[in-house]
Amino acid sequence: MEEYLRILRKQRYQIVGSHSAVKGCLWFSKSMRGLDFCYKGKFYGIRSHRCVQMTPSIECNQRCIFCWRPVEFEFKVDRWDPPEAVVDGVLEAHRRILWGYKGSPKTDMDMFAEALEPKHVAISLIGEPTLYPHLPRLVRLFMDRGMTTFVVSNATNPDMVEKISPTMLYLSLDAPDRDVYMRVCRPLSDYWDKIIESLKIMGERRGEIKRTIRITLVKSLNDFGTQKYAELLRLASPDFIEVKAYMHLGYSRKRLSRNFMPSHSEVLDFATNIGKNIGYEVADQSEISRVVLLTKDGKKDLFIGETS
Repeated sequence: MEEYLRILRKQRYQIVGSHSAVKGCLWFSKSMRGLDFCYKGKFYGIRSHRCVQMTPSIECNQRCIFCWRPVEFEFKVDRWDPPEAVVDGVLEAHRRILWGYKGSPKTDMDMFAEALEPKHVAISLIGEPTLYPHLPRLVRLFMDRGMTTFVVSNATNPDMVEKISPTMLYLSLDAPDRDVYMRVCRPLSDYWDKIIESLKIMGERRGEIKRTIRITLVKSLNDFGTQKYAELLRLASPDFIEVKAYMHLGYSRKRLSRNFMPSHSEVLDFATNIGKNIGYEVADQSEISRVVLLTKDGKKDLFIGETS
């Protein structure tokens, strides 16, 4: 476990308490220089320099072959920190990251001033956030501070999927069936039935929260079976579907070659075929990130209020 923490710190993760972490992403850095936002800004209205990217659990129950994190190292939480301590520690760590930009001539100081008051938290980053037993309270505490929240989950914990109420709930769907799931996501146990249950719960929560399904395409490994994907997507009936290419980054380069990274046109073709199967249309796309957004009417909904 100590080796895992050492690697994360070397990669500039800020470790918070016993099991949480914060890190500024590439798009955060670009936004701080006044350059550009990530595709979530284009799709939903999130401004990257006002976004805190964190996880309440660096532990994960899958070893996805396409993950850019060092999933080869095991980490097991012995005791969970209270959510109040996690929120305070995360925001303090985020401020430490920010102060590293203050002295740089490349930093846009207007962006820096805005970033001192973050308006969004992406609860993803690394690990599986739904393993954190106090996640509903954690989400509530961030929202009580006026922040919108995204929770990104691998859908293996349906009980928590039912309990949490973030601004946006993301569920990953990275396989069309159990066999592909076991090969590509390499779970510690067979969670396929749990994932199906989570998809059904998402479908039942229509109107309560915004809901997104994300499919990460890995060429020749899970970029087939559109009809099976469509059947699963019907269970969830999400507001948004993101189809995104696997990117040849980080530790995934030790497991996969660049040949497994689909082109944007391949992602677009796959997304279009999925849409035809279930009545969704392409609403937007980001070629640089190789991601396509589908909605039921082909329109976007920039619902994150901090962009105004």
